[in-house]
Amino acid sequence: MFSVIRRLLFLLPPEAAHRLALAVLRAWGEVAPAPSGSAKAVRVMGLDFPNRVGLAAGLDKDAVAVRGFARLGFGFVEVGTVTPLPQPGNPKPRLFRSVTDRALINRMGFNSDGMHTVRQRLVHLRERPLRTLVGVNIGKNRDTPLADALDDYRRGLAAAHDLADYVTVNISSPNTPGLRDLQAGDAAGHLLAALRRERDVLGEVSGRRVPLAVKIAPDLDASGLRDVAAVVRETGIDAVVAGNTTLSRPAGIDPTFAKEQGGLSGAPLASRALETVSALREALGGEVPIIGVGGILDPDTGCAMRRAGADLLQIYTGLIFAGPVLVRALRTALDRDSAPGNPRQPRRGGQESGHGS
Repeated sequence: MFSVIRRLLFLLPPEAAHRLALAVLRAWGEVAPAPSGSAKAVRVMGLDFPNRVGLAAGLDKDAVAVRGFARLGFGFVEVGTVTPLPQPGNPKPRLFRSVTDRALINRMGFNSDGMHTVRQRLVHLRERPLRTLVGVNIGKNRDTPLADALDDYRRGLAAAHDLADYVTVNISSPNTPGLRDLQAGDAAGHLLAALRRERDVLGEVSGRRVPLAVKIAPDLDASGLRDVAAVVRETGIDAVVAGNTTLSRPAGIDPTFAKEQGGLSGAPLASRALETVSALREALGGEVPIIGVGGILDPDTGCAMRRAGADLLQIYTGLIFAGPVLVRALRTALDRDSAPGNPRQPRRGGQESGHGS
């Protein structure tokens, strides 16, 4: 069934297919039953995830189809990136697919309905029970100077705090000018420390603790990854999402496709994503959970990501090319697969409970 649907969707321009798929999922999520089958729950960041497989940010930027994705069996859905104010993103066309490479290139540029609208959708979502956890990925508006980026992230965190199960700070998109400069040691330290303090203040008022994750690029070298790891430890960030799309163009992909500007995702990213997670795992010493993203298009790659050190996985491009069956296949494979080989040290908050399940 999915192969037929995919062929029809692939007749459309990528962004049109994306919009249609979201509309269908939104409607389906209102009537579909809860997914069948079971998976082993896992405790990460102090949260109980129904399973290890999540939807990466970028597919449902504006939280329009969260319930539909939950019905596909995801253990968590990360919406966004959401900016404080609405913005259209970059000019079209800005999303490209290569069927032969099983890959996408996007230069969307944080197109967003804005936090006010997304917040309203999340409020509505919470009116009915949802077994899936929801993360909110926050970013800055394009017109906000880097010097004022913290203000945008603070606004996003404050707006999402009472509705999100966790919040991810996106400082790694390649499609917002200058954003990746925020990954540099001093800049990242200042930003993340301030957001950690803001989160703690919000938690004191609300009585609920919302974990903070940071999303990094797969294009960081070994030194850059060590710097990020040091900042994460120093600032008390709860998890690292590794990582975003890549600006690199691995050898062998369609040369016409490769010429498009933007971030590459999908199968060609798999080896780089695994290397990033493995290096980050070593740099963090197993003390901070990692959400592994990139190039996961089948259970074998998902298990490889898990063995490289990822506590949770996220997919996006894999869902586009492999379809919803990938979600259940990953859940089953991860439950059967062994835990990562490197010993882990318990991290603050006890979030290692359940690892290796």
